[in-house]
Formats: sequence, structure tokens, C-alpha cells
Amino acid sequence: MPAVAHDTLRAAFAAQPLFEDKTWRLAPEAWPILPAQARELEAIGAACLEFHQALEALYLRSVSGRNLLRNKALVAPWVAEYLERGKPPALVAHARDPRTRGAFPTVLRPDLLLTEHGFVMTELDSVPGGIGLTAFLNRLYGAGPGIVGADDAMLKNFHASLAGLRPDIRNPLVSIVVSEEAATYRPEMEWLAHQLQIAGHRVFCMRPQDLFPLGGALFFNVDGNPEKIDVIYRFFELFDLPSIASAPYIFEAWESGDVAIAPPMRTFQEEKLAFALFHHHLLQEYWEEALGAASLKALRALIPPTWVMDPAPLPPGAVIDGPKAGGRALGDWRDLAYASQKERDLIIKISGFHETAWGARSVVLGSDCSREDWQKGVERALELAQTNLHVLQAYRKPKRVRHALYGQSAPHEAREADGRLRLCPYYFVVEGGARLSGALATFCPPDKKIIHGMQDAALLPVRILPA
Repeated sequence: MPAVAHDTLRAAFAAQPLFEDKTWRLAPEAWPILPAQARELEAIGAACLEFHQALEALYLRSVSGRNLLRNKALVAPWVAEYLERGKPPALVAHARDPRTRGAFPTVLRPDLLLTEHGFVMTELDSVPGGIGLTAFLNRLYGAGPGIVGADDAMLKNFHASLAGLRPDIRNPLVSIVVSEEAATYRPEMEWLAHQLQIAGHRVFCMRPQDLFPLGGALFFNVDGNPEKIDVIYRFFELFDLPSIASAPYIFEAWESGDVAIAPPMRTFQEEKLAFALFHHHLLQEYWEEALGAASLKALRALIPPTWVMDPAPLPPGAVIDGPKAGGRALGDWRDLAYASQKERDLIIKISGFHETAWGARSVVLGSDCSREDWQKGVERALELAQTNLHVLQAYRKPKRVRHALYGQSAPHEAREADGRLRLCPYYFVVEGGARLSGALATFCPPDKKIIHGMQDAALLPVRILPA
């Protein structure tokens, strides 16, 4: 595909800032993937949606004390206890409400690392940033063939996933509500809304304080006139609800059936410990029954071993189902302090419903920190366990790859650079299926162990190489 000139990229981002106070490296070409990798991405989307459906069934059966298996006794009330720990009673009641059954995130974005053995999925985000950015990049780099999400698929399917929540309304009014805590992402959401308005859709980006109640419904002002909101796309985390003054009105409008909300305000769908439940030895038969063979195989290959760091005391002689430390099974999570550096190829991170649960803020990588910092990470996880569980996940190192980047000292000259890759495909749930609509590649310097958006990384769209 033809290279995009440095001046073209700089001018485009200067004319349309997409993140508040954020910059990144520029590259002349989109990230290339093989046709086989593109087919794998399609399968991953279907598996992620099926995983959410199976997770909902697991949670609700756990809540009600129902048997998990068809022909064998297995009751697991501890699953719901894990997923509900530390959550406000009102949110727990909302997640259990029968009217929320079958409500899944409309956007699914797994974080995929490219390793020597293929893709590894470290997280599955249902309130992801980057939707507007990826749509913008697809247009910017879209002169060549094969862009994942060509023909504005990000825009079209984002809107279709939300409009599908209100099939009773021909052109529903969609409110993208961006909290102050997520203000960094407001520019890309404003751009996204504007592009959809150009396409004839009633989509507006606003702050929570722009919403007001009227007769049990939600409204906002357009040119001084109140307009009724039909769908809310919430771009805020559920732990931010206490700081959102209009939150009670949002719940009231949902209760009255006047507004649909995406993603659903169901905390269990946003917990990283769902991956630990997938690997839990007591639940293997459940996942085998709940998932199709293709999705089960894909997820077992994608999700690294993950454990819930539950400090509940064990009976004498019992050991933790987890990794080893000093070559021995763990009798207590604190035994992780004795793990060798090789055994510490492990990541600790908070499961969810906390201000540090996004942006790699809570991540501790054992093999990349001192033994003292590793011990502090273990202790913090156990100290917070009564309200905020942490997970321990096996670390899978991204492999070194190469891609051309524009230089920083010589910006108009592109040179091959070494780095490591995170790939974030975006799937929008439309008509019951997960549609791959774009992908964002984050290309980081090779010395970065934890890959996320950073100043010295490049953010790129993805294109499929010819067969």
C-alpha cells in the first residue's frame, strides 16, 4: 500500500486532536497481518461473545444456587461471591434484575499480544477507548487495500450496535456520555458523534451534567430545545457512578423503559477474574458444556493461566491451585515472595471496580521488578481482597517484530525499528453476532514489558496482506 507522508499525518492530527494531551510516534504504513491471522481475529470475536454469554449463565446460576451441569451435581455460590465482592448493593441488584438478562456489551475489545506462539489475550474490555481513533486512522491510511474495518465499518457498526437496542425507533437518539474521569477520550468521541451526524444519525457526545429528567425519561438540550434520549452509550466506569450527578436519573429512565444503556451496568461483565474462572479447575466441565468446541479451543489457546488471589485460610495440608514458588506448591499466597525471578514471570492486577483497574495502573510484573516491590504487590493484593480482589496471570512475553517509523530527529525519514506489538480488534455486537470492524495496533519499543498507549509507541490501523 502507498505510504502516508509524515506531513499528511501531522496535519491530520493537528486539525483533529483525538486525545487530550496525548502524542505518539508516527508510521508511514498500517500494521500488516496475514490472511490466516485475519481469519483468527474473526474467530476470536465469536469466541469473546460466546464467553460473555456463558459467563452470564454461570453468574446467574451461581446467584440462584442452581446446578451448573446437565448430568452432574455442581453448585458454586462462591462464583457470585467473587464477582459481587465490594460492589454496592444497588449495582448488585441491577446486575441480578431479570430485565438485564441477555444484555451484553455492544463493543468487545480484547487485548492481544503477539508472541512466538501466536496471540495471547490478556484482557477483554467492554468499555474501551480508541473507537474514534481507530475509525479516524482507518480513513487516514485507507487508500490501500485490505484495511481491517474499511468503508467506515467502525462508524457504521458502532451505530448499528446501539440502534439495535431500540428496534422500536427508526432513528433513535444516542447519547455518548463521557465522564470527567474519562475526559482524555472526549475528543475522539466528539469526532465519532460528529461523523455519525453527517451520516444522518442522531448521535451526540455530552457530559453527564448535560442530562436532565423529565417525566421519567432523560433529555438534553439541542439549540435550547429539550430532546429525549433513547440510548446511552456510557463512557465511564461503574466505580465512577458516585461522582456522576445524573446517575440516579439514568437508572430511573432505564427502570421506566425509556432508555437503553450500553454497555450494561453489570459489574460482573467487567471483572478480570472472569479469566480466572475460565481456568478454575472446578469449572472446567461447565465451560466444556457452555461453550462450543471452536470457541472453547480458541479461548484455551488465548487466555493465559489466571488465578484469583483469595487469601481465605486453607485447611492443614491443602495447597493453592496456582503457580509454584521455590519449586513448591503454595500453601499461602505470601509464599510467592520466595519465587525465583524465573518463577515470577507473573502479573498481579486488580480485577475491576477500582480507579486503578484500567490503563495498566495496578499491574505488577514480577520478573521486571525487585523482590521487594514484588512482595509489596503481593501484600497489597491480599490487603485489599475483602473489597477488591486481584488476579495473578502468567506473563506471556510479546515477540520482537519490526515496522517502519518516522524518525524523531529526522521526522520525514522512515526507518525500520524493533518493537513489540499489542493488537486490539474491535467487535460490535450487531444482530446477535460479533462483527470485526477495525483493529488498533500499538507498536512499542522492545524494552517495554507492559504494552499500552504511550508517548514512544506508535498507534496504527491494521491491514490484511494479499493472499
